[in-house]
Amino acid sequence: MSLLPQEIIIRKRDGHELSAGEINRFIAGFAQGTVSHAQAAAFAMAVFFRDMSMDERVALTLAMRDSGAVLDWSHFDGPVADKHSTGGVGDNVSLMLAPILAVCGIYVPMISGRGLGHTGGTLDKFDSIPGYTTSPDNELFGKVVREVGCAIIGQTADLAPADKTLYAIRDVTGTVESIALITASILSKKLAAGLDCLVLDVKTGSGAFMPTLEKSRDLARSLVEVANGAGMKTSALITDMNEPLARAAGNGLEVRNAVDFLTGRHQDPRLKEVTLALCAEIVEMTGTAPDAATARKQVEEALASGRAAERFSRMVAALGGPSDFVERMDAHLAPALIVRDVLAKGRGTIAAIDTRGVGMAVVALGGGRTMPTDTIDHTVGFDRLLGLGERVEAGTPIARIHARTEASAADAETRLQAAYVLGEKAPDHPLIPARVAPTGPADKE
Repeated sequence: MSLLPQEIIIRKRDGHELSAGEINRFIAGFAQGTVSHAQAAAFAMAVFFRDMSMDERVALTLAMRDSGAVLDWSHFDGPVADKHSTGGVGDNVSLMLAPILAVCGIYVPMISGRGLGHTGGTLDKFDSIPGYTTSPDNELFGKVVREVGCAIIGQTADLAPADKTLYAIRDVTGTVESIALITASILSKKLAAGLDCLVLDVKTGSGAFMPTLEKSRDLARSLVEVANGAGMKTSALITDMNEPLARAAGNGLEVRNAVDFLTGRHQDPRLKEVTLALCAEIVEMTGTAPDAATARKQVEEALASGRAAERFSRMVAALGGPSDFVERMDAHLAPALIVRDVLAKGRGTIAAIDTRGVGMAVVALGGGRTMPTDTIDHTVGFDRLLGLGERVEAGTPIARIHARTEASAADAETRLQAAYVLGEKAPDHPLIPARVAPTGPADKE
């Protein structure tokens, strides 16, 4: 006898473990319209309070994956892999990681998202590039991945559609923070992308959704265990977000930062270390290199040789952007109307940064959304951001602001100055405080 949707909700509400069949029927009904949005909201709230076992999380993730199409790359002659970040400020790692891995012989069909809250979105960054399409049809997507080795696009309507609708419900019902639901949301899309391997960049600190290392570990363990349980080889690095990762925050500015990184004109040290560590993790995990040291050498060479910059250029052109974007970036990225320094108000060492506050300052400038229908201004944000431990005097520039109006510039300047705390010394935040490895091999279904 099959349980009705409300009976499944009641079982979870009362703390019982749901079977894979019960979860499958509920999510399939939701995707088909026989389970209402109100019932889905009640289910999400029951999960929020009662949580889910790892077996339940695997079943939920697979059910959401199977609500739509699953891409198949089995005809490709190399491993297929991707990276997912839980979101941060100045985190443009994807723009460098995909072409670096492509040079190493790994195909990267990267399906990315838009900005969420105070964090920037990879798709919003690519929208800064004239002509670049973040929503190609599956034929073009596959062609670019095959010929260039990487393509960075947005979630298509037929990939994990149950997740897209359930996320919208969670966003307005106070259930976003459930680790079980976060896990299923992230991984259902990655499983639908047909990956062999995935590396997770789980942020921790003042600019992360999980501000403490303990909570970041809990999320990383859930993601790694569920992904491997669902047949996708996955590991995670927990990385520091107590300050912006790059010296730039804002869509077009982070694209500029990424091109400078790939061409070797300027490479922020923290950004470089996180990018290469994530790349090496994937190279080793896919078996492209026999050990960690060799993997690291491969990705360093892919970057230093200029071949990763060339792959990025080819990807941009193949998805509709300018063929000379890397060479003539300044001609293609529009500048902000107002560009000026933000000055320190006192003297001392930068002892703390409210990184979430920096991200919200970008949003206030128009570089993020306060409503889903808002239009992004791709020219605004900050660059030349100072980091923790740097000494300043009163009047020292702590960043350069890019704004559309004097009013928004003044507001963002006040926000940024409030986000920077001066003191005697900065605490030591390890850049990569932990790695979470799979507990066993992942066999694809």
